[in-house]
Amino acid sequence: MKKTLTLLIVMCLVSFVKPALACTNFLITPGASADGSSIVSYAADSHVLYGELYHFPAADHPEGAMREVVDWDSGRYLGRIPEVAHTYNVVGNMNEWQLAIAETTYGGLPNLGNPNGLIDYGSLIYITLQRAKTAREAIKTMAELVANYGYISDGESFSIADPNEVWIMELIGKGKEKGAVWVARRIPDGYVSAHANQARITTFPLANKQNKNSITSKNIDKLLKNPNIDCVYAEDVISFAKKNNLYAGPDGQFSFSDVYAPVDFSGARACEIRVWAMFNQIVDGMDQYWDYATGRNINRAKPYVSGQPQTPENFPTNRMPLWVKPTEKVSVLDVMAYMRDHLEGTELDMTQDIGAGPFQCPYRPRPMGWEVDGVEYVHERATATQQTAFSFVAQCRPNTIAEIGGIIWFGVDDAASTVYCPMYTCMTEIPNCFRVGNGSIMEYSETAAFWAFNQVTNWAYTKYNYIHPEIAERQAAYEKAWVEMIGHIDNHATSLYESNPKEAVRFLTTFSSTEAEKLVADWREFYKYLFVKYMDFNIKTAQATPKSYKFYAPKVEQPKFTEEFYRAIIEQTGDKLKVY
Repeated sequence: MKKTLTLLIVMCLVSFVKPALACTNFLITPGASADGSSIVSYAADSHVLYGELYHFPAADHPEGAMREVVDWDSGRYLGRIPEVAHTYNVVGNMNEWQLAIAETTYGGLPNLGNPNGLIDYGSLIYITLQRAKTAREAIKTMAELVANYGYISDGESFSIADPNEVWIMELIGKGKEKGAVWVARRIPDGYVSAHANQARITTFPLANKQNKNSITSKNIDKLLKNPNIDCVYAEDVISFAKKNNLYAGPDGQFSFSDVYAPVDFSGARACEIRVWAMFNQIVDGMDQYWDYATGRNINRAKPYVSGQPQTPENFPTNRMPLWVKPTEKVSVLDVMAYMRDHLEGTELDMTQDIGAGPFQCPYRPRPMGWEVDGVEYVHERATATQQTAFSFVAQCRPNTIAEIGGIIWFGVDDAASTVYCPMYTCMTEIPNCFRVGNGSIMEYSETAAFWAFNQVTNWAYTKYNYIHPEIAERQAAYEKAWVEMIGHIDNHATSLYESNPKEAVRFLTTFSSTEAEKLVADWREFYKYLFVKYMDFNIKTAQATPKSYKFYAPKVEQPKFTEEFYRAIIEQTGDKLKVY
């Protein structure tokens, strides 16, 4: 989630690469998951966003009540819209009915945001979570909000999931016209999808007598009544493009992404490659898309020319599919692992080039682009990145009581080093360690999870191949234990719910808060242990102290650089450091 214009400045690449926007989403349908859950993951990647867990309590509102709309990035007041009679409890990006919504910004063509719009992408998410119970209701609500009040943000991809379905919705404004153009597609059950700051919906089935499962926004009420509908789109999504000289071609070959957000080098190399990395772990045959995902060959019959109307000849022919069918069922632990990828095992493995330093650190300072002798280069933008404020894996579980079913596995800081803690989305109070107001991006707090995890992670960056394995071991122990524990927690909450629903909610609130606070307390102690062990470029291991000794020195080792790094030193210094 981008937070301010500063983010776009500090993350920008060199001139040939557009801004490296934030966020990665993986979408798992019930038929593709190991336990029948819908799963959506999300990383809020921003250098200026603070990691905290948002909460909007359920509430009743009197007739005529209005709600203020504030731009999620800047905090700027945008206006007021009518409130609904009842709003639902929302924890993070998931509500009490197990509706989850995540996003990635793709930007798209310039000048399509409406400066007079009242709805930004963040407000669109959180207002919808307070008003909708299902993914289909969410799509209808989002479409109506932007149609009625205007959309002010850049192009956005949304992941929308409930216990039974997962949808991807891509949306962009109409410039000075009120509203937005958009397409929403249901991911076929048994398949998975992903998006990472590049619009991914290309062609889609148009509503006609041959495609009875596709409708336009004119008939959007059918979306709630007909479970067979699996595609819905703004009635003017094509006509708007033609009217504004953005597309010249047959309606049946219209591609949302290729018209409103044409993929370029950075759209592939900094964005689509994260989709590729996830798909590559769950299906065979992804090598055929490597040249596309790296931006080396975006195959077009005719070159893309900015400012000219697009035709099918301008569309790449080697793009990745919108969804794939995994060879094995995907677990919630698998999704957590996908969020921790640094392109390991590929030629772009971020631990293997000289930029990783002597201890194979898979992170690079920003900006990502740089120039040497007039030649432009770029560091990789992997899924796991140092500037993550928070990330989550939202699990929408069918065949459960709604209040008990929803879990948002929540973590702060770098996804590769965080621990995803189970937060039940019926909870009525956020644990202090994740609470809004406990610290900020410029205010350290001893009790905030964000700072506890950043201390450990940033220390690990200094000697990554030594320290990170210890983090990963502890991380895995926590997450596996919680996955095993959840069944017992569910059973107890269910038994409480049968006689007293409020007591069940209190129990799950206490469980979530207790586990989060225990984790953060442990992580603070973990930092102390790691700091003492790895200070001064040493690795110290405590030794048993004989009874006759008042003090017994620990075992001390000095970590070595990798051989590749030693060779790089020699290549730069020649014989200057040679021993004679």
